[in-house]
Amino acid sequence: MKPSWTLLLGLYPFAAGAMGVNLFFASLIGSWLGWPVLTPWHSALGGLVIGLPATYSFACHITRLMEQADKS
Repeated sequence: MKPSWTLLLGLYPFAAGAMGVNLFFASLIGSWLGWPVLTPWHSALGGLVIGLPATYSFACHITRLMEQADKS
């Protein structure tokens, strides 16, 4: 079953923020290999993009858990 739009819209700000922070810290770790460090603005923009599939996958997981709880 597909997740509802309200669940997706409720989770998206948290997923986008988490992905932005993870992207920034990943770029800091990548700096040990000589890669450039992303600015916080670039990390936030990347988090907005990467947050979409993260939101959808987590919402699907939450929907499956709700269906299991309904069966019990």
